[in-house]
Amino acid sequence: MVHRLDPLLRPRSIAFIGASADAARIGGMPLELLNHFGYQGKVFPVNPKYQEAFGNRCYPDIESVPEVADLAVLAVAAADVTAMLRRCHARGIPAAIVYASGFAEAGAAGAALQDELEAFVRKSAMVVAGPNCMGFANLNHHAYTAFASIFKKVPAQHEPGRVSLVTQSGNVCSAVFAQVRQQGVPVSHFINTGNEASLEFSEYLEFLAADDETDTVVGYIEQLRDGKRFVRAALEFARRGKPLILLKAGESDKGSEAVRSHTSALAGKQALYKAAFRQVNAMQADDFAQMGDLAWLAGFRQRRGGRRVAILSISGALGAIIADKLIAAGHEVPTLPAALQEALRRGIPDYGMVANPVDLTGNIVNQPGFVRTICSLLASTDAIDTVLVYAPGYLMDRMADALSQTCAEHQRLFVGIDTGSGSCHARLAQAGVPVFNDLGRALRALAPFLHWMARRDEVGHWAALRAQTAAAEPATEARGMNELQIRQWLTRFGLPQMAEAAAADEDAAVAAAERLGYPVALKILSADISHKTEAGGVRLALTDAGAVRAAFREVVASAGRHAPQARLDGVLVQPMTSGVAELLLGVSIDPVFGPALAVGLGGVLTEIYEDVSHRLLPVDGTMARDMLRDLKAAALLDGFRGRPKADVEAACDAIASFSRAALSLAAAGLEGEINPLLVRPRGQGVAVLDALVLPAGGAGTEVAE
Repeated sequence: MVHRLDPLLRPRSIAFIGASADAARIGGMPLELLNHFGYQGKVFPVNPKYQEAFGNRCYPDIESVPEVADLAVLAVAAADVTAMLRRCHARGIPAAIVYASGFAEAGAAGAALQDELEAFVRKSAMVVAGPNCMGFANLNHHAYTAFASIFKKVPAQHEPGRVSLVTQSGNVCSAVFAQVRQQGVPVSHFINTGNEASLEFSEYLEFLAADDETDTVVGYIEQLRDGKRFVRAALEFARRGKPLILLKAGESDKGSEAVRSHTSALAGKQALYKAAFRQVNAMQADDFAQMGDLAWLAGFRQRRGGRRVAILSISGALGAIIADKLIAAGHEVPTLPAALQEALRRGIPDYGMVANPVDLTGNIVNQPGFVRTICSLLASTDAIDTVLVYAPGYLMDRMADALSQTCAEHQRLFVGIDTGSGSCHARLAQAGVPVFNDLGRALRALAPFLHWMARRDEVGHWAALRAQTAAAEPATEARGMNELQIRQWLTRFGLPQMAEAAAADEDAAVAAAERLGYPVALKILSADISHKTEAGGVRLALTDAGAVRAAFREVVASAGRHAPQARLDGVLVQPMTSGVAELLLGVSIDPVFGPALAVGLGGVLTEIYEDVSHRLLPVDGTMARDMLRDLKAAALLDGFRGRPKADVEAACDAIASFSRAALSLAAAGLEGEINPLLVRPRGQGVAVLDALVLPAGGAGTEVAE
């Protein structure tokens, strides 16, 4: 089946408009690369200044080219681009690459040029890459349209490429390409997206997900313009078992400022990017070297690995260092079963550890055959997922046969770290064992790679949940509700109803308090006052009728002074209650990804410590439990220092219920919050103590604090 990006990324013929016979110029460099690497398609340089360029006849204008090319490459000034695209379209050319800068990234005048270009693309349906784009390369088909010298400066590629690069920067694409090729990883596609006036980052991902010549994608993102499309494309990568490795710029305020200047893109919350990458199981890298290492590790993705790591080391100290680093990265170094330790002890001296890390000691040199036994035992146990072997130089060489034989018989992932330059690295890689020559680099690459391996089932769970979740009915009725009405509305989705009562006057407030039982809390009830505490609208721990009457008068008067135009519906009377912990649940509509859920622990401490877990919706009970585990303060839910254990099951059910309500709110352009959700001791459930609904983006009046 022909994809609409085929003419762009697999062109059979290319017209270069603004071609040059000088390989040092933008219009000449790709022509020289095509000639150098032996492109088999047709090449049509277009420039009235030349008769020929790099052995190809040169034509005075696009109308003179004798055939309709698959692709037009425009090396012309920004002001001339759209007019030239119209001429190409008139010739029937389906796709084009625009090199020129000076568009949306260049102020109002440039933005006007980009608006004109985008309007042409919408009307014509022509596939246009860029502007402000370096061009591409399909290395398997020798189709070079990029003005980049890096292709001739890296190690030559003698095997079909399986890793594709797609970046929102041409220079980053070149830098990452150099790293990947230094690792010996063969590349298929070299893609940089430019300003994305027509083609957004995620459409390239869709193409590469279905591309038979791409097993892995390494990408660089500044800002996504279509987060929902990205999620769909990334989930397709996960479904096909293709690793997606991403570096996201803009983590700091200055980084975000530079990204906006560079790409004129939407600015999504960085925490939601991280949540999205986790949910689609994309590996997030921090720098180019790590991207190259991950691309190399991706070649071992068929092996069976995960977060639970057994460490084999000839040094107890190195074993301890590796364990610390793995645990800090969120992995486990589990104590091995007693029977397995006993089997290991048969060949490891008493002074060597066998619990994990396993200290082989230098004595292993005298028992090379026992290495085979150790490897086989670790490859067979269900207690771990991955085996990490540290042995420098000749010791790694001595262990190579045992590792190779084990990996021929078992799919368990074994990874080597050799700081002594052994001679067996290539042989081990061929056998399925990646070997690093630097400890820090190995652990930095393994951290995201092992998470990727472990989350392959998790991403399938979320993909299935998304597919099963029907479109939500817009909760238009939630607009303008007061706190009591919101809480009653939330019960439709499975959230518990608590004992409470509205009171329009002092007598009704006292009657409600006596019915509910002292002590009680009294809060102003108004859809127009969001921050009740700031409005003086809350009184707590009221113990008798006199206190309730006085509190009623005080909160009504204070709220009237704070917001004279607010509609007051009286007060809300609630019994005082306590629990193990308080959760904050909030849903927002992100401009990039859409509705997203935030869960925090600790009431006001959530904001102080920024201890929040994020997920894109929908979320079910299983995902809710993972969100709670993400929190630094999660120990408070598990009986910290003698406190009772919290009803985590009820909390997870409540989070899942709120997710369903949140989708309904989002469908109506609304955001919402429960703060706090009181979590009681195990078996006693949860209580929604306060709730609010507000327009997306926080504009307008909030309903509750």
